[in-house]
Amino acid sequence: MTATTAPEAALGVLPRSDGSAKYSHAGYTVTASVNGPIEAQRRDEHAYEAHVDVVVRPAAGVGGTRERHLESLLQSSLSQLILVKNFPRSLIQIVLQVEDSPENDYVNTKLVQASLNLAIMPALVQTAVLALLSAGVPMRATATATAIAIARQDGAQRIIVDPSPREIETGRSVHVLAFTSHGGLLLAESEGDFTVREWDEVYETARAICCRSAPAKDGMAMLLDDEATGGPDMRHFLRSTMESKVVADLHWK
Repeated sequence: MTATTAPEAALGVLPRSDGSAKYSHAGYTVTASVNGPIEAQRRDEHAYEAHVDVVVRPAAGVGGTRERHLESLLQSSLSQLILVKNFPRSLIQIVLQVEDSPENDYVNTKLVQASLNLAIMPALVQTAVLALLSAGVPMRATATATAIAIARQDGAQRIIVDPSPREIETGRSVHVLAFTSHGGLLLAESEGDFTVREWDEVYETARAICCRSAPAKDGMAMLLDDEATGGPDMRHFLRSTMESKVVADLHWK
């Protein structure tokens, strides 16, 4: 596994939205704004729940097929987290602006490759969840995500967490998994050739990163100490980011 830097995030970065967040990790930087619940247009109204509208804007140019695919995945996942039935006939809008990506692979919007689409998904998920928390939108759980690639290095098969575009290009498969704060699998998207056993290894690695709790025990401790499964503790990162924001907001008291 290649070494990765710790993720960074800031909340409330956009003053004219109900909530916002900026997130940077693995070469990607994404800013999100959230507005809602607000009154929905008639075409978007649902009689018994809120409509979740997700917009993904590329770093340059106009969004295309790639962005529509990402929006579909995000809308499906976030709708499971938000308490949409609490706000019938309402709209919750989430706008995600991609600001930077490794090696500028995201700038060419005509390069529609599913594997590269998946690589940015964790950053989009993390930024959207942070922005929703910033906006105070009621949710049944939070979520964290990670990207993992399977590649052969030095004649051996390796599991690479937060792979670079080059590692994705040369790897056999790439996977993105997201888990709720309750440990449930929220999103699982894969591209490439892999076996059931390899997918099980990817699942355990992703779950260790996204669902890591306070000191690991027994077999899990061994799993987390393995170099191949290393990665940032996303659940702790999400919590510490919110705690820092609350402390800053209440500092005047």
